[in-house]
Amino acid sequence: MSVERYFRVRAGSTDAWARQEGEALRLLDGAPWAGPREGAETLPVAEASLLAPAVPSKIIAVGRNYADHAAERGKAVPKEPLLFFKPPSSLIGPGEAIRRPTWVGRVDQEAELGIVIGRRAARLPGPEASLAHVFGATCVNDVTARELQEKDVQFTRAKGFDTFCPVGPCIATGLDLDRRRVVGRVNGEVRQEGSTEQLVFSVAYLVWYVSRVMTLLPGDIISTGTPSGVGPLRPGDVTEVEVEGVGTLANPVTEG
Repeated sequence: MSVERYFRVRAGSTDAWARQEGEALRLLDGAPWAGPREGAETLPVAEASLLAPAVPSKIIAVGRNYADHAAERGKAVPKEPLLFFKPPSSLIGPGEAIRRPTWVGRVDQEAELGIVIGRRAARLPGPEASLAHVFGATCVNDVTARELQEKDVQFTRAKGFDTFCPVGPCIATGLDLDRRRVVGRVNGEVRQEGSTEQLVFSVAYLVWYVSRVMTLLPGDIISTGTPSGVGPLRPGDVTEVEVEGVGTLANPVTEG
């Protein structure tokens, strides 16, 4: 299967989906997983104003899904996937600022492979049925107020601030999700580097497991966990998440 990349862009006064064709984006009349028609209008990739490439009903994240990250946190690898939510209100797109509240203490980046659901999934019979419900892959930065995470035990507050879920720059289809390099950088310096081959629970297993708990809808995002090397973000930093085959998601950090 060939790799295709789909973007969500600001086109005039409206938001639109688009498929990449070389250095141009061809606008679509709907979400790419819904069988949209392609229009005649295109715009250069370099001039496009990119938005988060999904409008999810929910964002499900997975904790400690890399053994090396669990170890650096001094935590055990979970026996089952450790799930938590990031609210849709935390979602931002490429280039938008992560606003670091002044009162929360340390705030970390977490570079992750995100998967976007393309078909409704509920109570799937097993992991082997899961990938048919995945539309494609994206980059996610699971920004975390680390001191609040330790204080609260559960993750809602630490993970849920507005702007704490950058996603983008696109959704890539046709990739082998079990062999994706994941890199996190701050100001151009590599802090995290891993591969989805190291996931404790695979993409297929995660989709199946989540579907046993809640119905996954097209556009929903599952963020699959972060490799070791997480570290603090400060105002003025630029944080990057790169997923092999998808691209690089970059966001500045501000205070407020």
